[in-house]
Amino acid sequence: MLLAVDVDYRDRSAFIAGVAFENWQDAIEKSVFRSRLDDIEDYISGQFYRRELPCILKLIEEHELVPDLIVIDGFVYLDGKSRPGLGKHLYDALQGKISVVGVAKRPFNDIAQECELYRGASKKPLYITSVGIPLSEAKDHIKSMHGEYKIPALLKKADRISKTMP
Repeated sequence: MLLAVDVDYRDRSAFIAGVAFENWQDAIEKSVFRSRLDDIEDYISGQFYRRELPCILKLIEEHELVPDLIVIDGFVYLDGKSRPGLGKHLYDALQGKISVVGVAKRPFNDIAQECELYRGASKKPLYITSVGIPLSEAKDHIKSMHGEYKIPALLKKADRISKTMP
């Protein structure tokens, strides 16, 4: 199982959505999971993981999920290679048993050009980072995902679900 996750923040609460699918090209998810976490950390630039990591772990634990790979909205490595971001912290929290692919919409400071991926007719790239699988493979997977626009359809769905949770 592959799992795309996204988190929406409102006041001191986080609304976490997970969209499970079997194959990278799937147009429709297999399952949807929702969780809520209250009293979350404040956002600190460059330390986003402190806020979002507990949210993703809550979703995984609450629903007893054991995916083969998790796709996050963000970075595995902030520079694309060595400076740990949310995805690397998630990978470590899961004892390196689950690969993580980060899909970011905007660059972070020194992100390597090799992390850029153009999808659809977009003139702006996504920034792909990974741990547990090679970057080239992660980029191929994200490029192959269903949807004709910059953001793959199932990633967009996870975002939409997190934003519409009560």
